[in-house]
Amino acid sequence: MIQKVLVVGQIPPPFHGQAISIQLMLEGNYRKLRLHHVRMAFSHNISEVGKFKFKKLFHLFTVISSIIYTRFRHRTTTMYYVPAGPDKIPMYRDLVILLSTRWLFKKTVFQFRAAGISEIYPKLSSLTRYFFEKAYFKTDLAISLSEFNPPDGKVLQAKKNIVVYNGLEDVYPRFSFKKKSDHTEPRLLYVGAIRKSKGIMVLVETCDLLKKRGFKFKLKIMGKFKSECFKKKIENYIHDKQLENYIVFIGELTGDMKWNEYYETDIFVFPSFFKSEATSRVVIEAMSFEIPVVATKWRGIQAQIEEGKSGLLVPIKDSGMLADKISILLNNPQLRQCMGSRGREIFLEKFTIARFWQNMEKAFLF
Repeated sequence: MIQKVLVVGQIPPPFHGQAISIQLMLEGNYRKLRLHHVRMAFSHNISEVGKFKFKKLFHLFTVISSIIYTRFRHRTTTMYYVPAGPDKIPMYRDLVILLSTRWLFKKTVFQFRAAGISEIYPKLSSLTRYFFEKAYFKTDLAISLSEFNPPDGKVLQAKKNIVVYNGLEDVYPRFSFKKKSDHTEPRLLYVGAIRKSKGIMVLVETCDLLKKRGFKFKLKIMGKFKSECFKKKIENYIHDKQLENYIVFIGELTGDMKWNEYYETDIFVFPSFFKSEATSRVVIEAMSFEIPVVATKWRGIQAQIEEGKSGLLVPIKDSGMLADKISILLNNPQLRQCMGSRGREIFLEKFTIARFWQNMEKAFLF
């Protein structure tokens, strides 16, 4: 018997981990599962995410109407929904959507791709808590991306809680035969939104420390700035510390242009402490390309990296420790190669797209 599931969620654009993961889930080749999609399109670029705009109110009612239509048009019995992280504006959006539609379905599945929604609950007024409970509590299945994330499903009294790791397509074999560009200095790479809570200021401070220690390197930062104010702050710091020859911003890249940057990279750096960070898709991408990773010991990120084997973990907001760990890899090309190889082994063991589809289909057929 075919299980029909209505998937409510964002797909690119904008290009961020949650949207890309939902897109990949929809592209799965399932034997006993049929997915129907209602697209959330509240944000068209990364700078709009989590911000209130009047046009989003109109889209809110479009989403609700589409859910109701798709529910009866395709006779879907299960709704898959991705709750917001610990931010009130998207939480209120969720309340309106879920209170309007959740009761139409026999089963509801929540996947916490943004971690921490349960942390808001104690801070709400008694009236808001009432609606919060009606919308979020007692879902049939709660899926977390890592055992290290906040226990959102348990706090919200989900009937069943499981962990399903993200997966992604393995594009590395298409590049592995290619000759790498000649460069004398090691290449570092960061990929993601460019904002304070992703550790970008910590990262540029780390570059200043590495420069003072006499290291030669090039850091490429791939992504879009969250705000012009933060962009100006970062640019001023880079200018004041004379880091222009060490740091370059390459914008938001997709397709082979993006993958080529991974292929040319020696060390991947991800110093995030973003409160909604459940896991990091870009960390998995780096591992698939045999790149050692230096990242923060933050939520689900620590479930992706084997400390000392595929990468190195550091405390959040600690530029000194981040510089120390990167220094280890800058000084030891052989260690970089060994850690990169182990990272790819972990990717093939746990994070392939085939394994992700298999686990998601098994989850939906509970």
